[in-house]
Amino acid sequence: MPITPRAADYNQWYLDVIDQGGLVDDSPVRGCKVLKPHGYGIWEEIQRDLDRRIKETGHVNAYFPLFIPMSFLSREAAHVEGFAKEAALVTHHRLRARKDGRGVEPDPESVLDEPLVIRPTSETVIWHMYGRWIDSWRDLPLLINQWANVVRWEMKTRPFLRTTEFLWQEGHTAHATEAEAREEALRMLDVYAAFCAETLALPVVRGRKSSVERFAGAVDTYTIEALMQNGWALQGGTSHFLGQNFAKAFDVTFQNQDGVRDLVWATSWGVTTRLVGAIVMSHSDDAGLVLPPKVAPIQVVIVPVYKTEERSVVLEAVERLRRALGVRFRVKVDDRDHLRPGAKYFEWEQKGVPLRLEVGPRDVAKGAALARKRSGGDKFPVPFEAAEVLVGEVLDAMQAELLARATAFRDARTTSVSSLEELGERVESEPGFLRVPWGGDDADEERIKEATKATLRCHPLESESVAGLTCPLTGKPAREWALFDRAY
Repeated sequence: MPITPRAADYNQWYLDVIDQGGLVDDSPVRGCKVLKPHGYGIWEEIQRDLDRRIKETGHVNAYFPLFIPMSFLSREAAHVEGFAKEAALVTHHRLRARKDGRGVEPDPESVLDEPLVIRPTSETVIWHMYGRWIDSWRDLPLLINQWANVVRWEMKTRPFLRTTEFLWQEGHTAHATEAEAREEALRMLDVYAAFCAETLALPVVRGRKSSVERFAGAVDTYTIEALMQNGWALQGGTSHFLGQNFAKAFDVTFQNQDGVRDLVWATSWGVTTRLVGAIVMSHSDDAGLVLPPKVAPIQVVIVPVYKTEERSVVLEAVERLRRALGVRFRVKVDDRDHLRPGAKYFEWEQKGVPLRLEVGPRDVAKGAALARKRSGGDKFPVPFEAAEVLVGEVLDAMQAELLARATAFRDARTTSVSSLEELGERVESEPGFLRVPWGGDDADEERIKEATKATLRCHPLESESVAGLTCPLTGKPAREWALFDRAY
């Protein structure tokens, strides 16, 4: 099926690209998606790269239970309020056959003494465990990360961007001082920003969320905000300074070096499979997926082209090329005999494989494959003897080109507005990061969202002074810069 042109219907284009790229399929449960091998492969590359960066900052991985006692959520008031409407509960531990023979039903004798929440996030169960593990200043800092799945019962879902179940990474740390915890929250925000730029070719704005958009139970929430090709913002990841809120709720104290018991200070931070959606929406085109080489599950596809009598000669050369490239790159040989070369080219283009190498008998005779980049351009030769070096140079250049293109788009669509009316018009006609000196309060923010559908994405961490400026949206003295936009 053809892909809907991006300019005609961006939302349908996104769904078509994901479908034709073979990333997900529907599951029997509403809002839950099956990640097909190519889609999960992107997540694996994200996980592999980011896990290395997390460990380089001194964190270690652990795993905590999927099920959380319902009473745990009620210990931190803002936290339970933030997640109560999305929480899924387990109330029985056994089924029985229906007496009418029509399937099964909950066994009334298996009601749990306390319902269990299926993990929407892990702060509560982790802080319960930290209360058992932390006693002295010598136990701090405690720097733990986990890779897990999460369930939030969303009413409206969209593949990767918002699903009932999704995969993520969540870090949870405990510290002896406020300064150390705040430093940790910003350090991990920087890790996310660098990862997005260097691996996903996705430039982001680092900022602090408003109190309206803050994580439930946090003192401060920091965010990385990316801009999609339709001008809408996407929150790529968050890092939270939790203060002592969860330590108070779960009575997590430590004996400091002066022999006095004190509450620990906390952070949490995470990114999810919505980063896969961000890659799709930031780089892809009307022909299908475009994947940055560093995160592509298949970086190079080799397509042998031959007649029956030429098969052995071509495949021997292809295998030598595969071995030479396979040491450094993720390589796939498409030697399916039931498909014509054109059908293979079309499939790998839709799946976003960065580089295609064609090898036929003439190419074998010349000692060079014929290459074509996913991002377009003329075909060019890649000599077999220099293939590893040349392919590396091509992929590096493609990675840099995607980042430069996305950065230029973001910068071009980051502009100022001078009134509420202009904000509303721009959000509808040409959305982007709309920059204003902000002086409003929570009520003003909610009013603007209702009037324009734009949300306050963040207060950028790198901004000049607003001294002497007036907020054009509220008429009040400005306190700091803010970015508004429509958002996913």
